[in-house]
Amino acid sequence: MKALTYHGPGRRSWADAPDPALRDPDDAVVRVDAVTICGTDLHILKGDVPEVAVGRTLGHEAVGTVLEVGAGVRTVAPGDRVLVSCISACGRCKSCRSAAYGQCTGGGGWVLGHTIDGTQAEKVRVPFADMSVHKLPETVTDEAAVLLADIMPTSYEVGVRNGRVGPGDTVAIVGAGPIGLAAVVTARMFSPACVVVVDPDTGRLDAAKRFGADVVLTPDRDPVEAVRALTNDGFGAHVAMEAVGVPETFEMCTRLVRPGGHVANIGVHGRPATLHLEDLWIRNVTITTGLVDTSSTPMLLDMLAAGRLDTDGLVTHRFGLDEMPDAYDVFERAADTGALKVVLFRT
Repeated sequence: MKALTYHGPGRRSWADAPDPALRDPDDAVVRVDAVTICGTDLHILKGDVPEVAVGRTLGHEAVGTVLEVGAGVRTVAPGDRVLVSCISACGRCKSCRSAAYGQCTGGGGWVLGHTIDGTQAEKVRVPFADMSVHKLPETVTDEAAVLLADIMPTSYEVGVRNGRVGPGDTVAIVGAGPIGLAAVVTARMFSPACVVVVDPDTGRLDAAKRFGADVVLTPDRDPVEAVRALTNDGFGAHVAMEAVGVPETFEMCTRLVRPGGHVANIGVHGRPATLHLEDLWIRNVTITTGLVDTSSTPMLLDMLAAGRLDTDGLVTHRFGLDEMPDAYDVFERAADTGALKVVLFRT
């Protein structure tokens, strides 16, 4: 089969790779029918995730068809159409028993495209299949479903839920990439009074408006004062979400948030950020970080099937699976190409 292989920082190839095979009774082998590229894959290629070994197949999001299952798999069978979650869960360890699947200590967590071969290939081995894939209803398209493998549960769990977005809140989201836009969609589920998005790219700010942002700002417009002016008491955002993964945007979030507010860090960081505790400690600010658990995926899938979750417009570019190098080129140059999410389909 063909697979997208990591060869060290800045180096990748779409080339022949061994077909995956069942290794454990809980495994499934899935034919990849739709797959996408994540900003985390770009962080890996920059060298920000040193745990990824040379020779690893990248990717942790896919929709596909089950080809084989191990003897221990009970909930899916060959021929089933499934969503492959970015998180694998053993279902037995202490973390999994509290639905903290991202922190699985039984061999799961974020493993696909990280510590084992991932989904940017024609086939993928999925460990702990009963806990790590979701059967899809016929009414949900591959394109819509693949967005629930990572960005929708990540934005909801790590951004909206950790940030404790509530009715009437002012929510500031720094970064209008796919995660930031998904955070706009999922934040609006809780009826905030105002959603503000900050990004230097005017094209992405236009997209943020389409997805429901009330106010969009570029960083040069003094976002801190602008957000304070939007609130009745002048205190700033109840919730500030970091959706980029660089020090400057994290530090901006700590300035945007009001006393007693929440900073929810979603972005993947490859460099240290300065934490100004000398300013923050007295303001009762809560800062959360997190790897998605995907415990919300069944709920989000139900909402998608019911027409209650709007994903239209997040996918801007479509390719055949064998066009993987072209898809990466487009996604890596998002500022020039206008790419939000790129999806590749089996042809």
